Amino acid sequence: MMPEQEVRIPAGNATLEGSLSVPKDARAVVIFVHGSGSSRHSPRNRFVAQALNNAGLATLLFDLLTPEEEVIDIHTRQHRFNIDLLAERLGSATEWISRQPAVNGLRVGYFGSSTGGGAALVAAAFRPDQISAVVSRGGRPDLAGTALEDVRAPTLLIVGSQDDVVIRLNRDAMAQMRCKVELKLIPGATHLFEEPGALEEVAQLASDWFGGRLQPPSVS
Repeated sequence: MMPEQEVRIPAGNATLEGSLSVPKDARAVVIFVHGSGSSRHSPRNRFVAQALNNAGLATLLFDLLTPEEEVIDIHTRQHRFNIDLLAERLGSATEWISRQPAVNGLRVGYFGSSTGGGAALVAAAFRPDQISAVVSRGGRPDLAGTALEDVRAPTLLIVGSQDDVVIRLNRDAMAQMRCKVELKLIPGATHLFEEPGALEEVAQLASDWFGGRLQPPSVS
C-alpha cells in the first residue's frame, strides 16, 4: 500500500480531514469526491486510488463534511445533496493541493462517485484552467444542473450496465455537455460495482483516462 499522509484542509469555517498519497515522481494528482453517506475511507474509492498510485498518480481523499456535519446529515440528510456546498468544499481542497510542495505544478483531475460526481462537475466548471480531466463512477452528473454546459475538462462517465436509472441520468447529462465526454458501461455491474472484476475494470478505465490527459505540463 502507498504510504499516506493525514492532512487537514481549511474550507471556509470548516476544517476537513484528508489522506494524501504521493508516489515517487508523481505525474499528476487526482482528488476524490465521495458519494452521499460515505467518507474518505470508502473502500471502493481507496481501491481505485491505490490503482492510480501504482500508475504514478498522486491521490487526495478527503471528507466533504466535518464530523459534526456528518452526525446531522445522518439524521436529516441535509448536506449530502447540497451540491453547491460539496462543490465549494472540493474547490477548497483544490486550492489547498495547489499549494503543496509535493505536487506543486502537477495537473489535477477529479474522481467523483455518486453525488460526488455531480459536485466534481460543478467544481470543474468553475475551474476550467485548473482541472484537466474528470471521471465519474456511478455518478449523478444530473445534479450539476446548468453547470454541465460549462465543463471543459474531458469527462469519463462509468456506470454499471445493470444500473438502469443511473444510466439514463448519465445519458441525459451527456446531452447537455459540450466538452469531450464518454460513457462506459461495465458489463453485469450494479450501482456499487460489487460484482467480481467490476471495480478492477473501473480502476483500469480511470487510470487510462487520467494517464492520457494528466501528462506533466512539460510533456503536453
